[in-house]
Amino acid sequence: MEDKVYKIVKKIPRGKVLSYKRIGMLIGSKGYRAIGRILNKSNGLNCHRVVKENGCVGGFNRGVENKIKLLRKEGVEVVDGKINKERFWR
Repeated sequence: MEDKVYKIVKKIPRGKVLSYKRIGMLIGSKGYRAIGRILNKSNGLNCHRVVKENGCVGGFNRGVENKIKLLRKEGVEVVDGKINKERFWR
């Protein structure tokens, strides 16, 4: 499962996000929390580009503020901890 998750996350383009749920759908799993745990352990991946299905930024192993900072640096607009799904969803 880890390899499948990493493969998808590596393909998320700069300035776009994908949800834990969508990743689960792409790999045929409903283990969205497991996906979050897998990403929490990874280093150097585009983990900051993975958010909750409702648009909330979710957690990040280097802190939510750092996640927001990375997203904004890539041009993703974050307002009140949420991302506009229609504009930035991959």
